[in-house]
Amino acid sequence: MPRTRIAVPHREAGLTLIEMIVVLAIIALVAALIVPNIIGRPDQARVTVAKTDLRTISAALKMYRLDNGSYPTAEQGLAALVTRPTVGPPPANWSPNGYLEKLPEDPWGRAYTYRSNGEGADFAIVTLGKDGKPGGTGVDEDIEVAGR
Repeated sequence: MPRTRIAVPHREAGLTLIEMIVVLAIIALVAALIVPNIIGRPDQARVTVAKTDLRTISAALKMYRLDNGSYPTAEQGLAALVTRPTVGPPPANWSPNGYLEKLPEDPWGRAYTYRSNGEGADFAIVTLGKDGKPGGTGVDEDIEVAGR
């Protein structure tokens, strides 16, 4: 049985140069509207990650306090959430699995700062933001979580 070919008119065979230019112009217009909104987002995402980390560490500190009666001292630091402290007052009921799997760094690659006297019910966890210096505004602003 012989094959038959269906004839396609030449002007319907593909896109014309003008159609391609219109499509590219639409893509360029959409990109011009979207790209500026996306460029500033990485720093905002890092701030969100830092706030989430601080809440997670704060929750782990509260569990530590429930088990042991006080927060880790500043000398024991946040490492007391990962490994049993060997300095300062020994924790009475330290969880064998720890309170955090590992100690996170802030999104800019620095350790979170921890302040506590270990006796009272106060602690603070701080990251100094993108610039790593106290103070600042926007993404350079210090982010702090305090607890009782």
